[in-house]
Amino acid sequence: MLSTSQVQKLIEAHLPDAQVRVTDLTGTSDHFGVEVVSPVFAGKSLIDQHKIVHAACAEHMGGAIHALQIKTRTPE
Repeated sequence: MLSTSQVQKLIEAHLPDAQVRVTDLTGTSDHFGVEVVSPVFAGKSLIDQHKIVHAACAEHMGGAIHALQIKTRTPE
């Protein structure tokens, strides 16, 4: 199991310029919702943006993280 702060740190380590908000969607510490704002996403498709976030959590997907709901955007 991972805490929301651990998931946040994983994403921030992969995207140091990002603003990250993580919520535990079910209270079981394995279904997370993440909102990530980063200039890295500029010009990238939504799928590519989500792949970047997934890469940050890859080693825990299918294990400590069962589901990851991702919302991404660039800073406005």
